Amino acid sequence: MSKSINKKYKFNSKEILTADQYLDGIKKGNSQILSEAFTLLESNNKDKRKIANEILSETSNSNNSIRIGITGSPGVGKSSFIETFGLMLCSKGYRVAVLAIDPSSQQSGGSILGDKTRMEKLGANNNAFIRPSPSKGFLGGVAKYTNDTILLCETAAFDIIIIETVGVGQSETDVHKMVDFFLLLVLAGAGDELQGIKRGIMELADGVIITKADGNNKKLAEKAKSSYNNILNLIPKDEKSWKAIALSCSAIDNTGIYEVWEMIEKFNKSHSKSRRSSQNIYWMMNYIENKLKDSFFTNSKVHKQTIKIKKQVEEGSISPFIAAKILLKTYNEA
Repeated sequence: MSKSINKKYKFNSKEILTADQYLDGIKKGNSQILSEAFTLLESNNKDKRKIANEILSETSNSNNSIRIGITGSPGVGKSSFIETFGLMLCSKGYRVAVLAIDPSSQQSGGSILGDKTRMEKLGANNNAFIRPSPSKGFLGGVAKYTNDTILLCETAAFDIIIIETVGVGQSETDVHKMVDFFLLLVLAGAGDELQGIKRGIMELADGVIITKADGNNKKLAEKAKSSYNNILNLIPKDEKSWKAIALSCSAIDNTGIYEVWEMIEKFNKSHSKSRRSSQNIYWMMNYIENKLKDSFFTNSKVHKQTIKIKKQVEEGSISPFIAAKILLKTYNEA
């Protein structure tokens, strides 16, 4: 490794580990060090980000993990499902990491929900790791450094990486592009459950799960499963003829959970290589976009000009189009 990799840093009198030490701890499965590495990734501090980049330069995406994206409207039971699903996987010897992408506080930029407190049993399991990360305004609940955190979890030898999204329906396309299997969770209703689901999300889903199929809701869930399967049959098959299906389950009764895993395993056997290749291209372009955006907004001349021009746009003395052209010209000439 380069000399910079071995350099130690101090922030507010607290010594930060070297990138080598972080990597060693991550590879040994040290959850505390893994969490600290995540904090470096999410930091706006340039020096901390430098260490994070040094760590990432030593990771690779050759891990044989399975990346599962889970989305659904608030209240559908994502956390309950993930906890029961994760515990089942842990009982089979798999190491499971859950990246719960929380909505961000507009004031602090931090996570609001704190999913770890909602998955206490899974969080206490030695084979599991849960990390809530603020989405910081990114559409579809996709955090800026989600791919980086996935790579760190794979470096830590986690077998299953679960990405729980905000589920606000803004841009599930991004979620789909970063995972090997995209799972949509829905609730059974009084016959109108299909009306609240966008066709685009249904087309992206590799599987649909009707949750809370227990008690008085069991019959409704079975009816909903039939309805969703009818809809899924009308959606054209993908390039490798995978046909998404709807299943029902109960996190409380622990029923139908293993069937979900069987479906994911079946999909992964035939689609993992092609899906992972498309992910790599997506993240390459994502890195470029983020780098350009950071370079633009951290440019001192652009920053000064932005402060002045914002007021003009607010007052209506200059159009947003012209303002953008001025800022871009400032950046190009800087």
